[in-house]
Amino acid sequence: MGRVSQARAEENRRRVVDTASRLFREQGTQVSVADLMKAAGLTHGAFYKQFASKEALVDEATAHAFGELTQRYSAGLERHEEQRDAAQQALIDTYLSVEHRDDPADGCPVAALATDVAREGGGREARRVYTEGVADFADFLGGDDQDGIVRLCTLFGALVLSRATKGSPLSEEILAAAHEALIGGAAVE
Repeated sequence: MGRVSQARAEENRRRVVDTASRLFREQGTQVSVADLMKAAGLTHGAFYKQFASKEALVDEATAHAFGELTQRYSAGLERHEEQRDAAQQALIDTYLSVEHRDDPADGCPVAALATDVAREGGGREARRVYTEGVADFADFLGGDDQDGIVRLCTLFGALVLSRATKGSPLSEEILAAAHEALIGGAAVE
């Protein structure tokens, strides 16, 4: 069997990082390397050609997830012609939706990775990336009359609680109450 080209190896690495980012948000960082590589369509042995350890992949996948989040709110600003309030409202509408609640794999890494990052050692790259990502997201959510950290805590808490109570009427009630508190009116759909 021949060697994989450098371009193919880079593509495989991107696929593993993207798959890990999604699986870690959906299932947590305890996902096994074997399951992760199977989901990426690659062999278990290929993992060790790309990453020094699972921890190194957790670090990179965390950075990837926060990069996606940054792209989302940057795209929102562009879509709303740099009108920050409109971009924030659109993001809050999406964040507090049933679709976001039901799709953690493509959802916010703040809510999905919080518990796993909290369990990691303080010196880990994933914790640094997570901390910076939370600060950047809070900064985006802030404004002249709004504290971004308070808004982020409200979003985060509502999403986590609505996921934990999914299947009960309380789940949608939590999303609607948070939406009302942040921007008024219930947009939960």
